[in-house]
This record gives sequence, C-alpha cells and structure tokens, in this order.
Amino acid sequence: MEIKLKIWRQKDARSQGSFVDYNLSGVSGDMSFLEMLDFLNKTLIESGDEPVAFEHDCREGICGSCSLYINGRPHGPGDLVTTCELRMTRFKDGDTIVIEPWRAKSFPVIRDLIADRSAFDKIMEAGGFISVGTGSAPEANSIPVTKEDSDEAFDAATCIGCGACVAACKNSSAMLFVAAKVSHLTLLPQGHAESAKRAQSMVAKMDELGFGSCTNTGACEAECPKGISLAHIARLNREFLKAGFRG
Repeated sequence: MEIKLKIWRQKDARSQGSFVDYNLSGVSGDMSFLEMLDFLNKTLIESGDEPVAFEHDCREGICGSCSLYINGRPHGPGDLVTTCELRMTRFKDGDTIVIEPWRAKSFPVIRDLIADRSAFDKIMEAGGFISVGTGSAPEANSIPVTKEDSDEAFDAATCIGCGACVAACKNSSAMLFVAAKVSHLTLLPQGHAESAKRAQSMVAKMDELGFGSCTNTGACEAECPKGISLAHIARLNREFLKAGFRG
C-alpha cells in the first residue's frame, strides 16, 4: 500500500523543528510500525537523504523506548499496545499518518522523534528502590505475602516507563508512573524500609523536574500500554499523606 507520512524533523535540541511530508510506496500490512520506519529510512538513505531518528530497543513491548505520538495518540491506534507492537494492518492504503515525539516540558526533544526521558530515571533515583543485603536469594516463603497484594504489586510493576501517561495528560503529569513505582514497592514487605520517605521524595523530584499536576481525567490509564490503573494514584496519595504525618 501507499501512505503519506507527516514526520517531525528536528536537527538537535536547540534547533527549530517542523513537519516534513513523505510519500512511501510498497508498505506491507505484515510490517510492524517500526519496520515501516526502517523501510522509510532505507529509501531515504538510498536517495541520499538524512534518515529519521527514532528510538527502539527490544521491539517486544518491554523496554518502553519506542515511544511515538501517532495520529494524536501515544503509541498510536489500539489499546494496550506499544509502538513496536503496532502493525500496519491498522492503517489503510492512502492514509496520512502523523508521527511526532512526546510533547512535554520534562521530555525535551533530542532529535527528530527522540525525546529525552531521563527525567523518569531521576525520579527512580529519588526513591524507587529498596534496601537489601547482598548475598544469596532468600527462601521464597520466608516472608509471607498475600496473593491479593502480590498480584496488585505485579500489576503495578508491569509499568515500562515509556512516558505514554505523560504524553496523554493535558498537564503532562507523571503521577501514574510514580504511583505504579510507589505502589509495587509499598505492597511488598521488602519495600517497607523506605516507605516513610519514598512517596515524598519521588513526588518532590517529579515536581522539581517540571511535570504537571494530576486532575484525574483518566487519559493516562486509557493510553497506558500496560493498563496501569488509576487506583495506584490513590495509593500514592495515601502514602504521601502518611509520610507527612510521620515527619
């Protein structure tokens, strides 16, 4: 099939970017979205043009690096899908596809479709960890955890830190990301050592980095490729208030 692409091109973080149009023929519905971009870059290189810079790694919906804003949606059309899992069968012959990087103050564009998401790493450094002794792994049954808690902790831990929640939020809030990280550690005994300060430290770092406030519109949950629930934000708020009383 033949498609028209409107792709954000930006030389570097200091340059003024703009959309550039490309007509691409010979696209197969069997291609993934990233394979289509690979195909585009092959044609650009062969014609002596600069290829489009985009980020990717595992291409299995695990790493979160394939973060693109496609036709007005983080990761494109479809639910519970990352960009690398998106197939070209979602599009029709003659379609126009608009592709751009995440749009958030805290995720500055590095080049073309690549945004700097290292702000998430800084939030994790502020409190997304547990204190454990080194050595061999402890006996799995030595610390009892209820199935309800372990299941909910696992659901929260499936967050891949792609930033779709930030891109979808009208305030560019990172609350769902922070809530998922706080929630999965709070629910398990191993995370209790830092629980008194974790929520406060991570929220403070989130605010320092320029992320917006949560106004509970639910766009983050709707666009999260892993289906992280808004209920985790409620737990984050509780943990934040509890930490305040302890302090």
